Amino acid sequence: MIEPTQTDGFRSASDEAIMGAITDRDEAALAALYERHGDTLRSIIESVIHEQAEAEDVLQETLLQVWKQARNYAPRVGKPLGWLTTITRRRAIDRLRRRQAYIRVKDRYEEQLNERPAGASTTFDGDAEMARADLRRYLSEQMSALPPFQREALELSFFTGMSHREIAATTRDPLGTVKTRLELGLQKLHAWLKPLQHKI
Repeated sequence: MIEPTQTDGFRSASDEAIMGAITDRDEAALAALYERHGDTLRSIIESVIHEQAEAEDVLQETLLQVWKQARNYAPRVGKPLGWLTTITRRRAIDRLRRRQAYIRVKDRYEEQLNERPAGASTTFDGDAEMARADLRRYLSEQMSALPPFQREALELSFFTGMSHREIAATTRDPLGTVKTRLELGLQKLHAWLKPLQHKI
């Protein structure tokens, strides 16, 4: 969390002047930008994500991107707030898409590992069942090939139903680290599953 500190010198400064100071790597300028526009940017994010904790994460990611890419801002293309708004909306949409992809892959993966649904017919095609068994075995093998921390995070999420915060508490890792491990692990599983989509 970026705390507004030593921002008095920027209270009367224009947004353009603040952006210039950020380009010169002035951390107080970034804090001043957060103090001035943080609520507006947070509202934009929450209108896309509808989840306060994630919105705060996206806001911090946005500010980090502004810090890294301040030189890309050009006054001739518009006001700083317009540039900030564009970055913020893109970050929020990217997070929403990652969350949706996470849910799709998670559901697909669990579907393949679970037993047949209750009430399913007791007679089924032997070849189809063999293919499903092969797929479950394949997925289990891919899980075992993941880096240990990513595998642990996925197993805690899939098999115990833990939330991100519960996993963070269990593993004593930062929440952001847990989310990153889950996202990276799921991206790898999704890539491995892609050639087998006709079986899923």
